[in-house]
Amino acid sequence: MLQYSIKRILMAIPVVIFISFIVFYIIQLPPGDYVSSYSAQMTATGEVMTQADMDQMRANLGLDRPVYEQYAMWAKKIVLHGDFGFSFNYNKPVLDVVKQYMGLTLVVSLVTMVFQYAVAIPIGIYTAVKQYSAGDYIFSGISFLGMATPNFLLAIILMFLSYTWFGDPLLGLFSNEFVNASWSIDKMIDLAKHMVIPVIVIGLASTADLIRVMRGQMLDELNKPNVVTARAKGLSEIRILFKYPTRAALNPIVSTFGWSLSSIFTGATITAIVLNLPIQGPVMYNALLGQDMFLAGSWLLFMALLTVLGTLISDILLAWLDPKIRTEFRGN
Repeated sequence: MLQYSIKRILMAIPVVIFISFIVFYIIQLPPGDYVSSYSAQMTATGEVMTQADMDQMRANLGLDRPVYEQYAMWAKKIVLHGDFGFSFNYNKPVLDVVKQYMGLTLVVSLVTMVFQYAVAIPIGIYTAVKQYSAGDYIFSGISFLGMATPNFLLAIILMFLSYTWFGDPLLGLFSNEFVNASWSIDKMIDLAKHMVIPVIVIGLASTADLIRVMRGQMLDELNKPNVVTARAKGLSEIRILFKYPTRAALNPIVSTFGWSLSSIFTGATITAIVLNLPIQGPVMYNALLGQDMFLAGSWLLFMALLTVLGTLISDILLAWLDPKIRTEFRGN
């Protein structure tokens, strides 16, 4: 397992380097740059920037250099100094912006991921074992409904119901009195209360999809020869269930960890805007909209790193679940 893990980590390094260049190149593709966006904003307020002013601003920000030079400077600062550049929109270093929103983003993302797997796996097992039962039909119906309902629409519905029943739409992650308050037990309770809607909205579609995958895999595994043999030997059904079909059925669930980690981390941008969540999704959206290339590039790079990290974790978990993967690796 150690050799397998080291090999996967070494393979991830060139992937990250390649992704960083692609990310930086892509954010340069839209016409114009931050200076042109800033000039348009100034014009909308009645102030006009001359071409000379714009050229001077580009020179000061280093935007007049070729893309490869800008990338080389950006990558060099990241590697040598941990400096991800300067955010034009927020007028402060990118890392400061990241730190400002990273904590709550991680909390929402991790809680949502735990919700997804903690709900999807048991329900998937239940609906497979109790195929065509009333519970199977109910959970299957909820799954299809969850996959079909747009996140932003579900967010609006849940806020409306919350306001109707409790008098509070639970907008954002904190009540007004706790937004700038120091951390305390009351603030943590308020955060937990406000996280109910975001976790359900962001996690429901993926949870519904995972339920369908888990159910299908369990149905394929329940009548495999090894399960029939275990029954013939007199093993209890619960032991058979978790030792053979469940372990095999988890393989495709585990393999989704890579992309689900990054997709949850984005915070479902539209949903985050609707719910007024102070997480990184709206920040990245505003950075892309304002062509704040260093902030946008850094967020996209973090998302790519999370995808690579999630894939690495998936590979390691798959090797642990399926001995054939370890055997094939040793055979190579």
